[in-house]
Amino acid sequence: MTATIPGGLAPISRAAAIGGGVIGGGWIARFLLAGIDMKVFDPHPEAQRIVAEVIANAERAYGLLTSAPLPARGRLTFCASVAEAVADAQWVQESVPERLDLKRRVLAEIDAAAPAEALIGSSTSGLKPTDLQEALAHPERLFVAHPYNPVYLLPLVEIVGGAATTPATVARAKQVLEAIGMKGVVIAREIEAFVGDRLLEALWREALWLIKDDICDVETLDDVIRYSFGLRWAQMGLFQTYRIAGGEAGMRHFLAQFGPCLQWPWTKLTDVVDLDDALVEKIGAQSDAQAAGLSIRELERIRDENLVGIVQALKASRGGEGWGAGALLGDFERRLWAAAGGESAGAPDIAAPLALHEARVSPAWIDYNGHMTEHRYLQAFGDATDALLRLIGVDLAYVEAGRSYYTVETHIRHLDEARLGEALRVTTQLLAVDGKRIHLFHRLFAGPEGREIATAEQMLLHVDTRAGRAVPAPEAVLAGLSPIAQAHARLAAPEGAGRSVGAKRVAEAV
Repeated sequence: MTATIPGGLAPISRAAAIGGGVIGGGWIARFLLAGIDMKVFDPHPEAQRIVAEVIANAERAYGLLTSAPLPARGRLTFCASVAEAVADAQWVQESVPERLDLKRRVLAEIDAAAPAEALIGSSTSGLKPTDLQEALAHPERLFVAHPYNPVYLLPLVEIVGGAATTPATVARAKQVLEAIGMKGVVIAREIEAFVGDRLLEALWREALWLIKDDICDVETLDDVIRYSFGLRWAQMGLFQTYRIAGGEAGMRHFLAQFGPCLQWPWTKLTDVVDLDDALVEKIGAQSDAQAAGLSIRELERIRDENLVGIVQALKASRGGEGWGAGALLGDFERRLWAAAGGESAGAPDIAAPLALHEARVSPAWIDYNGHMTEHRYLQAFGDATDALLRLIGVDLAYVEAGRSYYTVETHIRHLDEARLGEALRVTTQLLAVDGKRIHLFHRLFAGPEGREIATAEQMLLHVDTRAGRAVPAPEAVLAGLSPIAQAHARLAAPEGAGRSVGAKRVAEAV
């Protein structure tokens, strides 16, 4: 199971989700956007609406996160039973409420109905996998796959095997997760709550005491986290952050200097706060005030936008090599581009302007006027240019070898407005080609009627990226360009080509 499924990214093409709440819905969105067909069982009467809203948020977030071409979205099917949902699944993700008796019963149903080779992951945040494997006919394929919310954006999954879980199961799980842009970390020994939730519980326990004792309110506590160590943790975690805090002497100096304070009576980590009605109401009221009227869906969208910005910043660090979750996104995007370049629908018709790129106006592309924002026009044209370059052999491997085409000049005309949900299509015409340059003209069309909404004229220059200077393109690339350029030389010059800014208004005034 190592080959990529055509149209998708992962070594699987079919998955099932049992439970479609906050976590289950996130898993559904993550798999669907990787091109994997999903069957879902959730008896909740509002399950379809809830899942649809999670998917909509995920698509919006992905529109912000990456411009790489995603595979065609998988098919979503809601089923009437667990058995129907898992009947042909290659991966089953169980995300039912955190009750051992309920999970055991549901997992037994999954185990009885799923194909023998199917992987079974549990989204439990604290139960041991060995306890979940009890009474299963095939316990060797069950493991904990503990994600973090939102599953479609946060890439980490804690993989925890039980006493009967085989190494092959863990290896296959890691392979699938990597293919869909996630980071599967294997926890060496099973303990309740694993690693992430143990850390979170320690912080949560201390936070509850601080609120109960009126040291601060919930907004102040959140501010302390998000304006300080929360920013550090987003990119370096705990131990690497403290290594830096130790100065040039590193971690050993930090431990020697701050280790003794661990014995001081600073915390109440060994005491359990009494979550009585008064404390629950106190925290609830402060939380309501902090939300300032924002709905859960509005807060989710704000959270997603912030996460996207953090991951994008991490992707750009270290001169574009990326760091942490940003490096993971960069690797995922490279696989997306490689998959897009390898999925050819046949040679394009070069006798007409090339039709190499299509998109759709997503919610993330809409500005305060309700129309597609300016920089998304440039993105559409840039994606069309990238498609042309891949067509002539200037793909990811070519760029990694130290050569590329850089855009050195762009002139965009905005002719009409694009609206939410409209289909976009770009055509590309070569105006001139020589050893170092490509002069091209894009036209952007929107909607079923194909109205023209923008044009872009661009000049590309072939460069040696390591030497930092323009150089002639190799013969193989020029050979790919030549027949297109010859065919396009017979086309009429597109209206607007060669026009400078304001030229139309000047001509009309005269």
